[in-house]
Amino acid sequence: MNRFVTSCALVGVDPRPVRVETTVGGGRGQFIIVGLPDAAVRESRERVRSAVKASGFRFPPGRVVVSLSPADLPKTGALYDLPIALSVVQASEGLGEHDRNFVSIGELSLHGEVKPTRGAVVAACVAEQTASVALVPPGSRVPTSVVGVTGTVTDLRHAVDVIRGRSGVEACATAVGDDRFSVDLAEVRGQALARRSLEIAAAGAHHMLMVGPPGAGKSMLAACLPSLLPPLTGEEEREVALVAAATGAKPAGIHGPPFRAPHHSISMAALVGGGAGIPKPGEVTRAHRGVLFLDELGEFPPAVLDSLRQPMESGYVLVSRQAASIRFPTAIQVVAASNPCPCGYRDDRKVDCTCIGARLERYRARLSGPLLDRFDMRLRVERLRPIELQGPPGESSADVRKRVVAARERQRRRGQLNRTLSGSDLTPLEDPSIRSFLLSEPDVTRLTARGWDRVRRVARTIADLDGSEFTNDVHIKEAMTLRVDVT
Repeated sequence: MNRFVTSCALVGVDPRPVRVETTVGGGRGQFIIVGLPDAAVRESRERVRSAVKASGFRFPPGRVVVSLSPADLPKTGALYDLPIALSVVQASEGLGEHDRNFVSIGELSLHGEVKPTRGAVVAACVAEQTASVALVPPGSRVPTSVVGVTGTVTDLRHAVDVIRGRSGVEACATAVGDDRFSVDLAEVRGQALARRSLEIAAAGAHHMLMVGPPGAGKSMLAACLPSLLPPLTGEEEREVALVAAATGAKPAGIHGPPFRAPHHSISMAALVGGGAGIPKPGEVTRAHRGVLFLDELGEFPPAVLDSLRQPMESGYVLVSRQAASIRFPTAIQVVAASNPCPCGYRDDRKVDCTCIGARLERYRARLSGPLLDRFDMRLRVERLRPIELQGPPGESSADVRKRVVAARERQRRRGQLNRTLSGSDLTPLEDPSIRSFLLSEPDVTRLTARGWDRVRRVARTIADLDGSEFTNDVHIKEAMTLRVDVT
């Protein structure tokens, strides 16, 4: 018979089991919780004491000590109320013999009801790892990819009856995605090059930078991108749900790939992660498996922008603080929009630019060469004429997404997205005619080694959209037109 109760915690975005043990000694009545509890966990003493008594159980007299282990792992939030109460009941009058292990979370009211709290997906993942049953609050949702038994309990009495085998649990609802998006690509008028670029970016998960005057439609184009992306797989849904739990987001269903658009006043810690004590995920991790949109790129502090270079390249960020070093996932697609100059009208066909040389150079210097080199696609977006704004709608997002999904399926069969292909991976997929193109195309000589590989990756995506087995010089030429000098 187990003499302890199991709960859970997150280290970064990795679920870990937490062992809750209670001992009762003599002396004056005290209720002590040890194991690096935060203020919310320490305050659970009064909630647990009241809930145990209100549920008809005996709260043990004397000195009650609750240990949360591992002792060096900080415990945060009110989700430990239920496991602490179950551990107290175990120490006071026992939970009986039971064949299965249980992982529990939940905040308790003073009368013993279990209130909704974040962390159901964490409990479900720990239960899956330990072949246990997860007991979570009513209304909780878990991704369909989590294999295991997860049920809801309404109050402390119900949880005890479940463990004692006297009652069952109601199956936990699954987090189901939907296809509702705020902006459909059909709402975009004109902008044939930008629309084509969005399709290619979605198909290969490429980073993209759009530069153009105010009102050209850059932000609207970026907002269309999630509607072109394939739905999340089961494993991706699990990862997104764990990130949401780590950030303290309200429990909810999964609604497609995340789309994050932080303001340009954001700090470096808020963007890549950090904070006092145990580091917390930043916006790059909140956008994991989705899109990070950086509007007004030239207004971000240069140091903040350059902190994106490693997450964009490697797919993770290591945030180190005195308390811990945490590795956060950052499989993101970065889409950025910028004005060409501080006033926004450089090279505009209608409005004259008012930026003097020094002011323009300072603006350009905010975007470092290494950062710009990490954008697979860089294009100019021109302002539309009034007659173009009155034109017919283009293809809808649903139509374009069919081609994107087909191209992604070809990449899946090869084992990875085109954005992550190395040079050696690309060579067997290319037609020999590309070599002669390299000798005849002067623009190629201006590319860095990283830039050339990114052109080849974009060309491979164009080939996938065309259904072509090999990348040829036509695909390379189109990819080159999508990597112009925007400075």
